[in-house]
Amino acid sequence: MPLTITVDHAPNPAAVDGQALEVRGVRAGSVAADAPGVDQALLAAAGFTAKVAQTVMVAGEGGPVLLVGLGEDVSAAPMRRVGAAIARASSAVAHVAVDVLGLLDSGDRPGAARELTEGLVLASYAFDRYKERSTDISLARATVVAGGGKRVADAIGAALRTAEAVALARDLVNTPGGDLTPRAFADVAKKSADQFGLGCEVLDKKAITREKLGGLLGVNRGSSQEPRLVKLTFEPDKPRGHVALVGKGVTFDSGGLSIKPSASMEWMKTDMAGAAAVLAVMTLVPKVAPKMKVSAYIPLTDNMLGPDATRVGDILTTRNGKTVEVLNTDAEGRLILADALALAVEDGADAIVDVATLTGACMVALGDRTAGLMSNHGELVARIMRTSEEVGEAIWHLPMPEHLRATIDSEVADLRNLSTSPYGGTLSAALFLKEFVGDVAWAHLDIAGPSNSTASYDEVTRGGTGFGVRTLAGLLATWSKLPKA
Repeated sequence: MPLTITVDHAPNPAAVDGQALEVRGVRAGSVAADAPGVDQALLAAAGFTAKVAQTVMVAGEGGPVLLVGLGEDVSAAPMRRVGAAIARASSAVAHVAVDVLGLLDSGDRPGAARELTEGLVLASYAFDRYKERSTDISLARATVVAGGGKRVADAIGAALRTAEAVALARDLVNTPGGDLTPRAFADVAKKSADQFGLGCEVLDKKAITREKLGGLLGVNRGSSQEPRLVKLTFEPDKPRGHVALVGKGVTFDSGGLSIKPSASMEWMKTDMAGAAAVLAVMTLVPKVAPKMKVSAYIPLTDNMLGPDATRVGDILTTRNGKTVEVLNTDAEGRLILADALALAVEDGADAIVDVATLTGACMVALGDRTAGLMSNHGELVARIMRTSEEVGEAIWHLPMPEHLRATIDSEVADLRNLSTSPYGGTLSAALFLKEFVGDVAWAHLDIAGPSNSTASYDEVTRGGTGFGVRTLAGLLATWSKLPKA
């Protein structure tokens, strides 16, 4: 069950619910003042100094009390980590009453409540669909004790909607590829569209063939599961702009005939994390960007080794007419994205952002918690970087060196899907995608690293992370017309 968050203005958090675990914020340097009656020697022995997100359970007058560190300068910024720490420290508790916002140094109580709520909810996430009896114990209810009235309540409501969207992306990424087939993903997208008032068009294999999406068809040739192309649309009256989102949806990636080693396939059910993030963001658009036209293009297939799988050396013709020589069938994501990007250009988008678990090289360069950003538009880069920092999703801007462009030229086709250079694989992949966007403002997010985590930390839980949802939602919420590049 998802975590329930409520707001209460009771002066004493213990009065919220006699059974609730009291959670009190403590400032570094003010431990004695913020935790009166607590044995300071005990806290010192436990190493508790109230640094951000540090927790310790102590005995209070009415029962146990969880103390959580807020650091020295108490602001909204670290509250997501504080909320996550509370969720983890009280995972076996049914209800907590959280009293931390009253110690803020700034007046941004709504912002702090939003960050706190996201941390509480996201760190409480558990994926137990396939367990007979869940072994994951997570917090069920939290009451945030705070002033601020409607503004705080609204901020908490917005945070809950965002966290629910991230949870949707996590659920999709965590679902095995044998169950989350292209058709099954498309069904989820259709249900989400109906629920949130989005337009939805689903192309089956015949329609995909009719639309000449040769990249998608080429990757799908070795599969017994038919491909899908999902297009979601939100279009208000007199929209102030049109942004297109494109998400890579490889529901399982074996590598095709260029087969991956078994160990490398363990997490390949997550190769549709870009598609999951785009779908999740679209469920937020009517609330966060009600004056924007936003379109989403989600190409869906798995990459398998059936009897007619695409061979190394085969040539595919993509939607915009460019031909691609396939020199590694495991470089499949760029092939399906090519078709989707071309569709977005044809539909007149002012700007395009694609999200994909595209290259292992990005993880080599940036590690497993940072996404790579490449773009043909400086202002679009600046906005994405600024938003990602605000929401706490790590992104690093990478170049697209012109000298690498020649490495994706083919002798027999317009392009090759694998660079001739052993270096800069993330950059040459972006240069490949650039061939399909023309002069439209475009940004490419390679989320191969942070889309999935092998361990829980902060608000992230093991497995699918939902990375990109908060950055894209924030980008759309503050959208204005881009200047010419």
